[in-house]
Amino acid sequence: MAQRELKRELENRHVQLIAIGGTIGTGLFLGSGKAIQLAGPSIIFAYLIVGIAIFFVMRALGELLLSKAGYQSFTDIAEDYLGPRAAFVTGWTYWFCWIMTAMADIIAVGIYVQYWFDIPQWIPEVLCLIILLGLNLLTVKNFGELEFWFALIKVVTILALIAIGVILVVIGFKTDAGMVTVKNIWGHGGMFPNGISGFLLSFQMVVFAFVGVELVGVSAAETSDPKKNIPSAINKIPLRILFFYVGAIIALLCINPWTELSPAESPFVKTFALVGIPIAAGIINFVVLTSAASACNSGMFSTSRILYNLGKNDQAPSGFAKLNKNHVPKNGLLISTLVLSAGALLSKLIPEQAFGIVTTISAICFIWVWGVVLICHIKYKKTQPQLHEKSKFKAPFTPFINYVVLALFAVILIIMLFAEETRPALLLTPLWFILLFVLYSSNRRKKAK
Repeated sequence: MAQRELKRELENRHVQLIAIGGTIGTGLFLGSGKAIQLAGPSIIFAYLIVGIAIFFVMRALGELLLSKAGYQSFTDIAEDYLGPRAAFVTGWTYWFCWIMTAMADIIAVGIYVQYWFDIPQWIPEVLCLIILLGLNLLTVKNFGELEFWFALIKVVTILALIAIGVILVVIGFKTDAGMVTVKNIWGHGGMFPNGISGFLLSFQMVVFAFVGVELVGVSAAETSDPKKNIPSAINKIPLRILFFYVGAIIALLCINPWTELSPAESPFVKTFALVGIPIAAGIINFVVLTSAASACNSGMFSTSRILYNLGKNDQAPSGFAKLNKNHVPKNGLLISTLVLSAGALLSKLIPEQAFGIVTTISAICFIWVWGVVLICHIKYKKTQPQLHEKSKFKAPFTPFINYVVLALFAVILIIMLFAEETRPALLLTPLWFILLFVLYSSNRRKKAK
């Protein structure tokens, strides 16, 4: 029997909505409350800066993916330009990134369900994982369809928020918090009410808000027309950043003075309730619940595919490279789901700290992956100038912009070191990389014998 391969069943609409879904998640719907508390209105600039940086990362990734037909993930690119050790570390780190991110999302699912039902938090978390696992085991098209509708709900909600914000500003609507006006953005202590330090401290949660945007690259192996669909999805990222992040935050701050928002709850739920729309809080709670489930769904998809590629490249047990009759990497999906279920245990043991710890670790590891993409692109342009010249999707302003974005990432890591909440996770994360380097060296010695 011929070796089964991943099927290219994702259509353009799937890829476009996966890209949108990847840029809208728990980091925006829940994490933005904490980010706003830290930075005040200057959070708008933080989203713009990180969003622009991520766009250049994605352009570099897009050019690399389309430069060679066989590329299916970051590991393939890292192996070509940085060697097998870097591919091993990056592949497993990307898997770990999504495990941490999906853990945060599955914890959020449990919290959101408690809004309606007084049941232990772990029960809806486990049920959600079982449902998503069953759907992902069938076909990749199921993942695409599920993510399509999940993303559509997010898009409609944010568009509704922005439209309501504009209408309320125009009519001068009054809420319990006061008049809805653009002046609310700067009228409560200015744009930097907590100074530059508050602005800088918000970057960790802002980075976390963007994790997953690169999922469009991971899905490249399973899209029907990557040369058309990948550039289309990546080029729309700036518009999405302006609309879904900056637009949504501006609408929130016009309706709510930033001083009225709590880091412990979703500012979206608070805003719709404040406006006085009947059953608004329940509706938006459903939206943020589907958002968390969507992000967890993306995590299950990406972790199973990265394990599949690691298995194919002999960087993980060969069993991960096997596909079921539906061309889905069943073993990788099962193992990832099993590890993800630890999120339920984590939320039970340290409910107040769990979300902050896993989001910080996730942000740090994603910075590593994005950094590897930029470094690979620098080497690609230097060692493969003929491919760069032939490329129909050249990354702009390279290699200068690559170095600028790498410097920004370095600054964000330094900021995390000085923040009390993020310092423990930052100091613990290197243990993961040490473990990977030790495992790689151990595997090399075994093969040499």
